[in-house]
This record gives sequence, structure tokens and C-alpha cells, in this order.
Amino acid sequence: MTAPRRLASSPFAPPAAPAERNYEVGQRVTHDAHGLGRVVSTSGSTAVTVDFGSKVCHFSLPCASLDVL
Repeated sequence: MTAPRRLASSPFAPPAAPAERNYEVGQRVTHDAHGLGRVVSTSGSTAVTVDFGSKVCHFSLPCASLDVL
């Protein structure tokens, strides 16, 4: 997929890059669908595994719906 074309004279700012978050084991996080959880492992800055109590989920990063508390 190619990036959309943008005219230099456009009054609209280009979209901002998503902020990079650093996840650490034991850190509390929240997810839009799963709720409150705790980070149980990380794979550098590419993936994170979170325990939500009823299930454990693995997320590729960046994940827009996963926020640090």
C-alpha cells in the first residue's frame, strides 16, 4: 500500500506518527476490549504478552488499543 498523496499547499497537517510506548514486565495496562491487565513478557519493541486474568493475549506492537496506566 502506498502513502496517500498530499499537496504542499494543503491546509491539513500530515498525520502524526504513533507514540512509541515502552512496556515492562509487571506493568499495568488497559485494553479497549479486554480491560485491565498486567504485562507478563515482552519481545523487545515488537510484541508484548498481557495477562487479563481470564485470558492471556499476545499483541504485536505498536497496538493502538493498548495503553499504559
